[in-house]
Amino acid sequence: MSIELLSPAGNLEKLRLAFAYGADAAYLGLSDFSLRSNAKNFTAEDLEQVKQLKLDSGKRLYCTLNMLFDEANLASLKEQLPLIKTWPFDAFIISDIGLVPLLQDALGPSVELHLSTQASCTNSSSASMYHKMGFSRVILGRETPLEDIRRIKDANPDLQLEVFVHGAMCMAYSGRCLLSSHLAGRSANRGDCSHTCRWNYQLAQSEELAQVLASGELALQEEQRTGVYYPIREEDGYTTILSSKDLCMIDHLQELIDAGVDSLKIEGRMKSSYYVAVVSRAYRKALDAIGTGSDSWKLFRQDLFDISHREYSTGFFFGHGPVDPTMGQGIDKSTEQGYLRNYLFCGFIGKQIEKGIWAMDLKNQLRQGMAIEYIGSDVYRIEDDAFCLLDENFQPISQADHGKVQYLKTDKSLQTGYIIRRETMVK
Repeated sequence: MSIELLSPAGNLEKLRLAFAYGADAAYLGLSDFSLRSNAKNFTAEDLEQVKQLKLDSGKRLYCTLNMLFDEANLASLKEQLPLIKTWPFDAFIISDIGLVPLLQDALGPSVELHLSTQASCTNSSSASMYHKMGFSRVILGRETPLEDIRRIKDANPDLQLEVFVHGAMCMAYSGRCLLSSHLAGRSANRGDCSHTCRWNYQLAQSEELAQVLASGELALQEEQRTGVYYPIREEDGYTTILSSKDLCMIDHLQELIDAGVDSLKIEGRMKSSYYVAVVSRAYRKALDAIGTGSDSWKLFRQDLFDISHREYSTGFFFGHGPVDPTMGQGIDKSTEQGYLRNYLFCGFIGKQIEKGIWAMDLKNQLRQGMAIEYIGSDVYRIEDDAFCLLDENFQPISQADHGKVQYLKTDKSLQTGYIIRRETMVK
């Protein structure tokens, strides 16, 4: 099979963009059973539009049922299986093995099953066992290095292997983290992670704190949660709170392919529509360039450094040593830097009302005189600082805002669906 590019779809808009900007397949969650419960996810109201998108694109669609099920969730899933059967899913991503007989009974013994990274499959013996159980694909744990991926594929040549190549990483074993539950009462294993590992902490000092803690104890205070203290006890002279770097493997796709990877997965169902579009586009161009030898994809690579992201790393793929100085250290995943962002997503170009006048679907404000850019699936960028903003009566205005009927007049060659963005100094 050809190498699959798999993109996240947290809602309908992101699904459209994933397909339009180069993904071969997309993964989405149903509202009751997704591990990303804070993503908008999909409901029965979206079914017809999802069917049409899949039909028009001819691309594959995977359903994530990868939460850890308790008895109540399991009972709810059984009730909804007849409805789930009506969705145009090509495969189901699961981590709870108890779902295997349920899905096979409800959807047929040939239902395509993909093992979630939450199952932490990191060796050839486990992969073989899951293959015998009916899984056609294993999404390997993020801890799996390239040399082990190669061994797993050699031992299981008929089993498809999928790996994450871009996006957030967790400072736990394939997402099995209790830090959020402990500090915020929100379970990462139930899809409600508060990303406590990425909070900004400092040692707290106050008279109030002295009254709360025992003699000699210290506490952390997070910058957005003044007065909420997290007691800590130093061991061997140090204490740490871990914030992971983001994963970026765009410079190492050939090595992944050579190791036997069948599907390259982008993390980010809770990320923005803009993120889905430009990351999918960058990896699409890089994958296509492997066959042609062209280096034009490197233009699109730059978008990965301009979107909101943390420092990049090659994760665990290359083991413990430094690999790529442009991506940070291999195993050194922690970072003290916050999110970096050089562009602000402003919205979409809508229908052309008349020559040179376009409707807009704005997400962030535009002002007259700004330097903005338009991008498309195959258009890196079109710069424009001479546009004119119009109100609903086609009269000039100084700024355009989200939620209003407004138009953009320009002499640039645009198409419906182009993304509007502008540079920002926000970091």
